[in-house]
Amino acid sequence: MFSGIVEETARVVSIEHEQDNVHLTLSCSFVEELSIDQSVAHNGVCLTVVSIKDGTYTVTAMRETLECTNIGLLKVGDEVNVERSMMMNGRLDGHIVQGHVDQTARCVDIEEQEGSHQFTFKYDSNANMVRRGYFCVDKGSVTVNGVSLTVCRPTEDTFQVCIIPYTFDHTNFHNFTVGTVVNIEFDIIGKYLARMNSLL
Repeated sequence: MFSGIVEETARVVSIEHEQDNVHLTLSCSFVEELSIDQSVAHNGVCLTVVSIKDGTYTVTAMRETLECTNIGLLKVGDEVNVERSMMMNGRLDGHIVQGHVDQTARCVDIEEQEGSHQFTFKYDSNANMVRRGYFCVDKGSVTVNGVSLTVCRPTEDTFQVCIIPYTFDHTNFHNFTVGTVVNIEFDIIGKYLARMNSLL
């Protein structure tokens, strides 16, 4: 379980393909605090630490993860938003994030405003997905590349988020361009409500 408050960006230092799996080796400031089997969110994807060596750590992504997220698009040198799992005695500064990415979205517009940036994302949507709770609501929560954000001006297949300078500087949002593919996780509370409604 995560909060969507990104700790920092890790750097991809190597990528190894093994059958359908991809092993990603990354470096970040808290490598020495990690342990094997620990869960870390990478661009919002919960992955398990499988190796720690020489100031780096390795996680493995399987086919399902690669097909549903942007993890398979990563290259050596890329920045990845990382967050360790929540501590139960800590504050929930973002919102409840599972680390189970629902799908990808594409950045279709970036507007630089006075002191902030507004990003517009477009994602595939249909009536069945909406019935299952895969949609955004105005002022609701959404996770984009692991960052807990507030939704602005949603449509049936787009939404906007406004990024303050701190978030822009300390996450990989500063690397986004029009066309960038991001991971999105819709609010779990909305999914549960949609499921309950379908059973009534």
